[in-house]
Amino acid sequence: MRLDLIHISLEQQMLTGFNAGRLLCSYPVSTAKNGAGELNGSGCTPRGRHRVRARIGEGQPLGAVFIGRRPTGEVWSSELAEAQPQRDWILTRILWLCGEEVGVNRGADSDSQRRYIYLHGTGDDQLMGTPLSHGCVRLRNPDMLALFDMTPAGCPVIIE
Repeated sequence: MRLDLIHISLEQQMLTGFNAGRLLCSYPVSTAKNGAGELNGSGCTPRGRHRVRARIGEGQPLGAVFIGRRPTGEVWSSELAEAQPQRDWILTRILWLCGEEVGVNRGADSDSQRRYIYLHGTGDDQLMGTPLSHGCVRLRNPDMLALFDMTPAGCPVIIE
């Protein structure tokens, strides 16, 4: 079944997915360490109405590493993470968000799409339920894979 709405609670660090008002999934997430905010360069997670602009990574293995929305050919491992501790790991799949509210999360200095705000997988060593990201919404890799498979392009996403 396809999702027709994704809701992300910054306070609860939880993503819930719905179809026709019925709860289909619920996953712990990690949003921005810097909290909520819309400004470019803030490192914050933007609030408000968004939609999924693009689905990226279909067919890639669980833990596939992405840079610039392209797979690198690497697959995340604790050894790889230990060897490169400075990397912000974007793994498995990407749901790229586009803001829907002009002046809030679309346009000028607050554009979620131009800020490259994603829902994406992260390393197994990263905590969920705790804000630690650089603005994106991180999920466990198996959760990201399941979410990706249920989420069509254009799906509404509300972050509050």
